[in-house]
Formats: sequence, structure tokens, C-alpha cells
Amino acid sequence: MLKFKKTALTLILATTGLFAQADNITVFAAASLQNAIDEIKVAYQTEDKKGEIEALYDSSSNLARQIEQGAPADIFISANQSWMNYLEEKSLLDNATRTNIVKNELALITFNENPIEYKVDFSSNEFWKEALAKTRIALGDPDHVPAGLYAKESFEKLGVWKTVEPRVAAAQNVRAALLLVEVKEADLGVVYSSDASVSQKVKTVTTFPDDLHEPIEYPIAILKDRATPATEGFYHYLLSDDAATIFKKYGFAIPAKK
Repeated sequence: MLKFKKTALTLILATTGLFAQADNITVFAAASLQNAIDEIKVAYQTEDKKGEIEALYDSSSNLARQIEQGAPADIFISANQSWMNYLEEKSLLDNATRTNIVKNELALITFNENPIEYKVDFSSNEFWKEALAKTRIALGDPDHVPAGLYAKESFEKLGVWKTVEPRVAAAQNVRAALLLVEVKEADLGVVYSSDASVSQKVKTVTTFPDDLHEPIEYPIAILKDRATPATEGFYHYLLSDDAATIFKKYGFAIPAKK
């Protein structure tokens, strides 16, 4: 499996004084949420001028590990339950604030100019062998990145992982996998439908049946001892109907309210 070198996340910001002001809010969020949360930040800050909102985006695994190591995050949004569980098990969450914020689905993508018309047979080893004979398939690193874990789970359930695995280009996060297809380093990629919807350079070949993997749910929580009025204000805005409208705009689904 080809692994692309990880770059250091801008957690160094934690030592720059960026987080010094009490009303500042720091959100660590799965990379697939970037467009939506950037827009939600603007909408919220139009209403609330009390502090700045800084958002850092990467794979949920990298962010969770950085929080474990002491990164000063106030709110964490993961692209799967496992990495939120990881922090909960280490008593790093305000557990009462944990809830699901959005849902997603997996998409098989290719670059817009690709002349090949794929007749996808998900469970056919012959299909994947032929489709990947001269190229690779870009995934979030299937060892730890949620989008890659969902993809690997799907391929394993289909019985084709042993055929697909040698052709995997493993990326640091789902947006890096999207980029590999955009720049034609890989003819195919597996990303979230929300990622495919924001790119002008790729097209969706098909979506994966959702019974092939665990539900793609994004849990949100405030970190332990970070529940200031400013943090709680933005947390509740992220769960509001106004924010839901923006999430839907970027291809996410909203869980039913309990």
C-alpha cells in the first residue's frame, strides 16, 4: 500500500498565543466538514462579535491524538464514533454534550475528464482488478482515517479487499484523497458524498450501499473543562436549524432530533 507522507498539522498554533483570549473558540473538526463549518463560522460571527472562532481540520484520528496530547481544543467533531469513543475513554470529553451532528455516505469518484465509463460491480474482483490495473484508488489511510476505515470495511464485506488493497494510495485525510483524484494521481477515489459535491474537478461514479459499513455519523462534543459561555454558544449554534441548512448545502444529512 502506497502511503503519502503526513505533514505536521498546524497545532503549533497552540504555542503562538492564538488561543490566549478567553472568548476565543477552537474547533477541531474532520477534514470533510471544512467548507460547511467555515460558512457556519461566518454566519455565527455576524451575530456574535465576542470572540474569534478558529477551526483546524484534519483526519479525526490525527485530531483526537493531538487532543490527547494536550492540544487546546474546545469542541471536537469526529467523522466516526470510534475516535470520539477514544477521547471519551480517556475522560477528555464533557460527556453530556456528546451527540450526532450530521451524517454522510461514501462515493466512488473519478476526475471529470476521465473517458472511462465504469460499470461498477462492487463485489467483483475482476471489475476492481481491471479498473485498477493501470492506476490507484485514493482513500483516506485505511489504518486510521474514518473515510478509509469505512471504505476498507465495505471492500472487506464485499470480499474484494485483497484485490483493492495493493492499489490503494493512502492519504492523510479524506480531502487529501480527493486531491489525488483532482490532480489525476489516481483515476478513482473513495470519499464522502459531501466532498464530491464541493469539488469542480471530480464526478461521482456511484455511491456505496450503506449496508456495507457502519453508519457514517459525525459526533460532536465539548472537551472536558472547556464549557465556557462562548464555547457553549457556538456548540448550540452548530446544532441549530440555521447550521443544519448550511450542512445540507454541502451534502450532509441531518440526524433526526430526539
